[in-house]
Amino acid sequence: MSDVKPVSYGRRLSQMAAERPEDSAFIFVAQDGAEHDVSWRELDQASNRVTRLLEDHGVGLGSTVVTALPNSVAHVVAMYGAWKAGACVLPLRWDLPEWERERVLEVARPTVVIGDWEGVTSAPMLHSSVLEASDYSSDPVPDRVPRPAKAIATSGSTGTPKIIVLRGPGESIPGESQGAAGQFLGHHDGQVQLVPAPLYHANGFYVLQFGLFGAQKIILMERFVADLALQLIERHRVNTFCGVTIMFQRMAREPDVEKRDLSSLESVLHGGAPLPEWVARKWIELVGPSHFFVSYGSSENAGIAMANGVQWLEHPGTVGHPFNTEALVVDDDGKELPPGEVGEVYLRWIGQTETSFEYSGQVKAKRNAEGFSSLGDLGWLDEDGFLFLADRRTDMIITGGANVYPAEVEAALSEHSDVVDCAVVGVPDPEWGSRVHAIVQLRSGATATADDLRAHCRQRVAAYKVPKTFEFTELLPRSAAGKLRRSALGTSGT
Repeated sequence: MSDVKPVSYGRRLSQMAAERPEDSAFIFVAQDGAEHDVSWRELDQASNRVTRLLEDHGVGLGSTVVTALPNSVAHVVAMYGAWKAGACVLPLRWDLPEWERERVLEVARPTVVIGDWEGVTSAPMLHSSVLEASDYSSDPVPDRVPRPAKAIATSGSTGTPKIIVLRGPGESIPGESQGAAGQFLGHHDGQVQLVPAPLYHANGFYVLQFGLFGAQKIILMERFVADLALQLIERHRVNTFCGVTIMFQRMAREPDVEKRDLSSLESVLHGGAPLPEWVARKWIELVGPSHFFVSYGSSENAGIAMANGVQWLEHPGTVGHPFNTEALVVDDDGKELPPGEVGEVYLRWIGQTETSFEYSGQVKAKRNAEGFSSLGDLGWLDEDGFLFLADRRTDMIITGGANVYPAEVEAALSEHSDVVDCAVVGVPDPEWGSRVHAIVQLRSGATATADDLRAHCRQRVAAYKVPKTFEFTELLPRSAAGKLRRSALGTSGT
């Protein structure tokens, strides 16, 4: 049994600053490609100043600090400044409309909000410009362990806002912060990791924190742009990155992607939603099956499933095999279903005695009597225990009494060479109850018609799943994390 003690997030940063003061902790890349290199010493000293600034505003152990900032140097400095003060960090979208942000802040009840919002009355605001905090000392601050350290907000645009609070303290053991999952992916100290996701999203927030704790050099994008991401992989000899479906799809659609030098990539990890088979096969072709990985997890960290490209090819479409996790698929009565039958997916970490998360506010986690948690996804397990996703229960379309999972139809549509992005929704219909309706963004100069796309879908999905109506749009409403905002979709069509 190891006698190595965990180290706080703040202390780990100070260790790296002492060991590698001039080495890059991270490089921030603006949307226009401009780069800002931040050394370990710069990050450590800047965060010490911010810690003292926050303490002057009442932040301490047990506080919550909201970072309402876009991906930026300031965001990373604020994050570490809050952790060194002993606070829980809750990143929020910097562009939340007033109605939504007030609802989220009412649930979060932060001690301080760092950002550039106007008119906030529910919590003290610190403008991003004060993060320079030049009047404060950059000398070391006392070591504190935040308990808890991290929280993530789910979308508050529909329903009651939820804030997921991870129970664990803000500490880990150097060399072990990635755990078994990191070993499966081949993560190790000294790697260069691209972070293309926004820091308000678990995909970006967790990866950045794990990467810096694990002594990786981070390439942080202000905003994902497919061509720029490929450039950065080549320029910085990136070893690993994690992205969502739309990111992998847009990079795969770049006309010269086969000519890009991706040889430095040791692992690429997909997560966040089902991945169309053509996209997975393309990336397996680009980087090799042993370097491609898929996963299923959540902001709640209730459990994970993972698979590499070799396993994916043996189980096409899988999101992974439960990894240190137990998985159940149950019917509406909570009865476990046999392999191949679609039901609600429940997860539980092996050996867990309490859940790894809790929700702030009035929302209660959905758990069964055995401590398994459901996140609302529908799916099935095959005979070998590999997990497949159908869709979220709230997205499923019931048309003429038959269930249609939008993700399946979207995957079929996305294979058409003229389709840049698409979404499938159910809209009221007097005959069918709901009809399958597709909203499609075509590439510039494309000639595909609704009839062309229907014919394309008929070759891939059952007739009742083929969209009955289509509409074409210049851009689908996606967040910077690549998440489709279904509530903002239109419902006209032909």
